[in-house]
Amino acid sequence: MLTNLRIKNLALVVDLTLELQSGYTAVTGETGAGKSILIGAINLALGERADRGLIRSGAEACTVEATFDLRGVDLPIDSFLIENGLEACEDGLLILKRTLTAAGTNRQFINGSPTTLSVLATLGNWLVDIHGPYDHQSLFRPAEQLNLLDGFGKLESLRHSFAEAVQRLAALATARAELIVDDITHARRVELLRHQVREIDAARLRAEEEEELQLEYRRVSNAARILELGQAALRRLSEDDDSLLNAMGGVGRAFLELKRVDPAAEPLGVLHEQATALLQELRTDLDHYVERISVDPDRLQQLEERLNLVQSLKRKYGHTLAEVIAFGQAAARELQSLEDRASHLSRIDEQCREVNDQLRRLGGELTRARRRVIPVLQRLIAAELAQLGFRQSHFEIALVSAEPTAGGDAATAPPATGFDQVEFLFAPNPGEPPRPLRAIASSGEMARVMLALKTVLAVQDSVPLLIFDEVDANIGGDTAQTVGRKMREIGRHRQVLCITHLAPVAACASQHFAVSKTVQLERTSTRIDRLEGATRIDELARMLGGPGEAAGQHARALLAAAEDAAAPRNTRASTAALKSTKTSRGE
Repeated sequence: MLTNLRIKNLALVVDLTLELQSGYTAVTGETGAGKSILIGAINLALGERADRGLIRSGAEACTVEATFDLRGVDLPIDSFLIENGLEACEDGLLILKRTLTAAGTNRQFINGSPTTLSVLATLGNWLVDIHGPYDHQSLFRPAEQLNLLDGFGKLESLRHSFAEAVQRLAALATARAELIVDDITHARRVELLRHQVREIDAARLRAEEEEELQLEYRRVSNAARILELGQAALRRLSEDDDSLLNAMGGVGRAFLELKRVDPAAEPLGVLHEQATALLQELRTDLDHYVERISVDPDRLQQLEERLNLVQSLKRKYGHTLAEVIAFGQAAARELQSLEDRASHLSRIDEQCREVNDQLRRLGGELTRARRRVIPVLQRLIAAELAQLGFRQSHFEIALVSAEPTAGGDAATAPPATGFDQVEFLFAPNPGEPPRPLRAIASSGEMARVMLALKTVLAVQDSVPLLIFDEVDANIGGDTAQTVGRKMREIGRHRQVLCITHLAPVAACASQHFAVSKTVQLERTSTRIDRLEGATRIDELARMLGGPGEAAGQHARALLAAAEDAAAPRNTRASTAALKSTKTSRGE
């Protein structure tokens, strides 16, 4: 539910904070006081596009911040936020913030992180339903009407099974399309794959081979120079007359003479012996190294050919030998699949037939279940409409079922919701043909139809906040009291915010706010006050016709009647009807 709404520098609002409770909240005030600012602010917070004209004159920017408490709400909000790179809700609180600057810059945040208008709009579709001359009227969409029908009839499990079968059919259709090509294309593809597989297999590649080849190629291609340098080093070590080892012999004789003259020089002689031993070891190892060096033109040619083959395969099939090997393995699998095309197609076609049979069975069950639920839902909604002033109206739920088609073509697969299409139809006056809800011209009629639907479907509906505007258009008397009771009844299941001009509607609210204008320093601003006790009676009296003892008594009587009102009779009727529907389904 919406727990906190802060509005700053929006239209006539300077800075106000609205703290809301669960249940039914009424908002009242004189015409033109600014009640619509609340809906405008909520729309802004939920991603509706706006212009700079909304910013209060003289201000640089306007800001709206809305906090929703989502504890107990069955919506995938956290997973949606994480998928979009945002922080999940902490302690179940979702914080939305929207800022619009005079320069035309939009900034929006969710839980403190920047986001996009489209993400806000998606959240708005989940969190708020606004009924009246505004958007968010989700019940006008046939797809949403079908969802509500299935929710009312508890058909989600059957519908989920049908959707899974549709997904399986789509996967099979994709696999089948990959195998179905014309014979010439198939033959060309098979021949190409065979060539690729033969070429890669014949090379007998190893992933680490290229580095080994390059090292050996450098050594073999430089063999003559390596041999020349090695032999020169050997001569300097031991073969020339002035070689290091010959010189070390002379140095050794000098150290022997030095030791006889001065025994303290003995350690120097030891170091000389160690150095001489290292030079002799170096000569031995270098001699073995030079012996292994040979100038082999044939081996050099082999290495060049192998490296050329490796480079050629890499140009065709991958940046590394590991990628080339992986390409060959994938090509071999595809070749096997294409060579077994006939048997694969046969298996896929058989699976498609099985899934299609399952779809026809599940779709038929879903259609029959919906046809059983529709009369029950029609009667309940018609009863609600009669209480809301439409005593001679006609409400109808039209269901059209498409003929299931066989085959595995994804283009002809049924929707995941079944073979049926649903449309809610309504005729407010006798003699008129029923029309789709979206075709209703009167905003007052639309709002009351929505109210009737919401009363019956409040338990199934998952939208946490319902906002009603102009539900009191062209009604009064007993109908107004009924509207108020309906609001309160829906408020038991969902948070309800209603902007109303009728005292009987407002008197049923568990929370009441009044919107008014004030003038300070020659500037007009809008304020919102929570009403309790005497201030609420005064506001209801104003709505009833003005100050006076009679209006005050009437206001107190409305409040007392609202508090004493029992649970609406239609709630028990809804429960009984739903039990009857379950019984007919064998639940």
